[in-house]
Order: sequence, then structure tokens, then C-alpha cells
Amino acid sequence: MKKNKLFFAFFIVLITSCKKEKAYTPISDQTFVKEKKLELTEFETQNWHLKDIEIDSIPGISLQRAKDSLLTGKKGKEVIVAILDSKIDINHESLKDYIWKNPKEIPNNGIDDDQNGYIDDVHGWNFLGNQKGENTNYTSYEYTRILKKYDHLFKDKKEVDITSKDSLLFNLYTRAKKAYDKRMKYTESQLKYANNLLKYRADLEKGLLKYFPNNQYTKKDLDSLKKIYPDDKELHRYTLIYTNFMKPKYSQKSMELGKLKAQERIDKLLNLSYNERELIGDDLEDINETNYGNNIVDDYLGLFVHATEVSSVITSFKLDNVKIMPIPIFTNGEVTDKDLALAIRYAVDNGASIINMSFSKSLSLHENWLEDAFKYAENHNVLIVTSSGNSYINLNNSETVYPTDYFDNKEISNNFLKIGSTSQKLTKNFVSSYSNYGNKHVDVFAPGENLYVAFPNNKYKYDSGTSLSSATVAGVAALVYSYYPDLTVSQIKDIIINSSVKYNIDVEIKVGKEKTLAPFSSLSKSGGIVNAYNALIMADSISKN
Repeated sequence: MKKNKLFFAFFIVLITSCKKEKAYTPISDQTFVKEKKLELTEFETQNWHLKDIEIDSIPGISLQRAKDSLLTGKKGKEVIVAILDSKIDINHESLKDYIWKNPKEIPNNGIDDDQNGYIDDVHGWNFLGNQKGENTNYTSYEYTRILKKYDHLFKDKKEVDITSKDSLLFNLYTRAKKAYDKRMKYTESQLKYANNLLKYRADLEKGLLKYFPNNQYTKKDLDSLKKIYPDDKELHRYTLIYTNFMKPKYSQKSMELGKLKAQERIDKLLNLSYNERELIGDDLEDINETNYGNNIVDDYLGLFVHATEVSSVITSFKLDNVKIMPIPIFTNGEVTDKDLALAIRYAVDNGASIINMSFSKSLSLHENWLEDAFKYAENHNVLIVTSSGNSYINLNNSETVYPTDYFDNKEISNNFLKIGSTSQKLTKNFVSSYSNYGNKHVDVFAPGENLYVAFPNNKYKYDSGTSLSSATVAGVAALVYSYYPDLTVSQIKDIIINSSVKYNIDVEIKVGKEKTLAPFSSLSKSGGIVNAYNALIMADSISKN
């Protein structure tokens, strides 16, 4: 990637404000890193990702500093961020004012008013439903799709049996078979574990009926049995074990849910006979068949919370001119390449400037469809931001993680960013203990650990993941686009990378089965954390040249 020559470690950039020039100095690399000593307030904890390392001693993205110093009295243009994700709670109090509304579509008239091929797409488009308003909640894993498609060619074959023209497909098939077998083995063990726990719980409850005939008791009641029967060691063991079953993770409901999930994976996600498109009705192998889906972007919110969380990271920026375009493409299972490629084109064609894709998978059945979609977005000046994944691996040394803009070992576009996750801890735990990394594939890091996010039905919770760090970068990109709309997508990408703040700190990473320390600067292309304040200063400088 071409580096921007205006690297501003040595410059003070001039920004015109109130008819006079004022000098703003970018945040420099953090050589002597000091963590905030005092405990964070509730407000700081909920908003730490927006804080500033110099002012607050918190390694956030300096959003409030950027607003206060650089944006006072300025008005940005509207920017649309497409969220390619799950269903979303568009009526959540923290999201409802930011949800995109298609200005060319009349709601619920059954007519494609804007003639974009999607009827009544007022708030986006759901690629997981049909025209009747029905929606699927299960899709296959990608390796299941690959086995289903190529089993008739390669099942029980060895490498010596394969011709040169089929070698690439056979390699894809063998990788899929390995991943499939691993997941099936794990899922079967989960199902067995859940069944064993449920049986054990039932046996314990049966034994306790002797002491509690109405089957009603508390932990205090169980503890009282020890005093009543001090010599009954077997009873003491039963009560101790059952006390653990009173914990939320071992509740009857929780264990039954675990059993259900494992069974559904076996019956659907891993089932080679399962027709994941039966309800939707399209041909998964035909990228030109686009007449499917519906406009329902906000149902099954009890099952699907991911897009609500991701979107709320962006709306936490409180940028009135940034709108969220919901495009549901994933549910239980993995995204199809067809849905992903068409969703990218939908976002581009309907005005999105940024596409956030907070998901990943290990294989791709139709890489060429994705490559074409990424280039289509690039040609229309649209930035794609995606999460690096939560497997805690070095992507430099691993098999490809999709989505990626690396095809045939080269970068095919200049509009793609892959994001790692950081915490608020300026210690060896600065990089989140789940985040993938690697200076070949990960462009920049961003806050993603312990963020206060929206949960369906006007609730909130703390959550973590590279999904959230991806959204953080999408929000910064939207901010820059809004105030500097004439910049190209490649300039926006360069700004995000080159304006990041570097931290001179060694962090813990996993190498094989062991943990070791490595310089934070070595784990991504940028070597730093995205920074809104620096990004705006750099954008202003570039826009004047």
C-alpha cells in the first residue's frame, strides 16, 4: 500500500477556524505509557473507547477531543454506514434516530418505488427471507456447503488420484473435510456433555426429594442439611454438587439451550442433506439471481443481538449525520458468499460510504464473487471494514480468514480494512486475549474489549470482540467522510492507518500453545490504534493539497 507522504510526526497542521488559523498538534507516539491510576467512573467505563490518552490517560480514540477541538461550529454531510450482520433492533432508544430511511421508497405499498429491485426496502434489505415475509434462522457452515457440492467428486479420494486441473478444488475440499470433522466431533461432545449434565441434575433432584418433597429449596436450605445430618458424607457431596447447578451457567434452562444448540448444529448446520435455501427459494449457485429476500430487518431479536451491539458502537459517537443501513445476511451458521457479494452491491447502490462486516469464516466457496464485490465497492469509493476474528492467532501464519482482500497472495483492492481489538489496560494485556493479529493482514487495532453496548428491547450490557473494534473504526471512517467528503476511499484508508497512535509497549500473544511477549507495534500494518483526532487533522491537511 502506498504510504502517504504527509506523515505528521514532525508537523503542526493548520486548521482554519472562526476566520483565523489555529495550530493543532497530532497526538504523538506514546513512548512512556502510563495507565490511569484512579478507578474509572461509571461514565468513563461506559465510554472509555472514546477517551484520549493524553487528556484522560485512557487509550481510546480521542473522539470527544476531536469534537471539542476540531469540529465546533462545523457541519458534516450525511454518511451511511451499512451494517452487514444479523437482524437489528431498529427501535432501540440508542439506535432509532440513526437508522437509515430510503428517501425514494414509500413504506408498505408493495411497490418498488425506486426501482432498485427491492420492494419496500425502507430501512435496508434482509437476504435471509422470502417474499411471504418468512425468514430462515439457520444456514450451513461453509465447509458443509463445500462437502455437499464436491463430495461426489472427491469423497474417499487421495491426492495421487487427483488430476492437476482439479488440484485446487481438491485442496479446498480437504480443508473443508478437516474443518467439518473437527466441528462435528466437538459438537457431538457438546451434545453428550449437555445430556450427561441434565441426567446428573435429574438424579440429584430425585435424591433430594427425600428431604424436600415439594422440590423447592434454596442454597441456604441445602446448607442446613449439613447441620441436620452431619455424618452423611454422601448427602454433603450431593448438596455441594447441586449448589453448583444453581449457578446461571448450569441452570436447567441454560443446559437445555446448550443441548438444543448442539442438536441444531448436527441437524442443520452440519447436515449435508439440509436445504438451507428451501424457505428463501433462490439458487445458491447463481449469483445473477437476485430476486429474493424481504424488507424485514428487525425480527427474532431474542435470538439475534449481534447487529444491535455492533451498530450501537457507531451510534455511541453521537454523530447526527451518520446513518445505519441494516442488511441482515447472517444467522445461526455462516454467511454465504452469494448473500455477502449481493449485500455489498446493495449497500453501494443505495448510497453507503462505509460497509461494516463484523464476522469471519475459514473458507470461501466462491472467492471470485467476493473479489468482484470488493472491487465494485472500491470503484464506487466505498470503504469496507471487517473484524480480524476472535481465534487469538497470527493471521500471517494461518490459513486465510474470510472476508479478506488477499487473493492469490496479493491485495486486490485499496478500500479494505481488517481490525484487531484492544483493551483499556496499558499492560501486557493491552491486546485483547481473543484478538487475531498479524502485520500482513491486520491494518490497525481499535478498542473492542468491555464496551458498553445496546442490547435488544432497550437494554444494555458490556461485551467484547473484534466485531466491536471493527465498528469503532467504521465510526471513525464515517466521521472523516462526513467532514471531508471529497477524499477518495484509498485516502480514507491511508488516513485511518497512518494517523493511528503507536504505543511503545510489549503485549502478550499466543504462539502455538505458549504465550510470549511481542512489541505492540509489530502486530499490525499500522502498528497503532485508530485515532479520530489525528485522523481529522490528517484529513484536513490532505484535503488542502
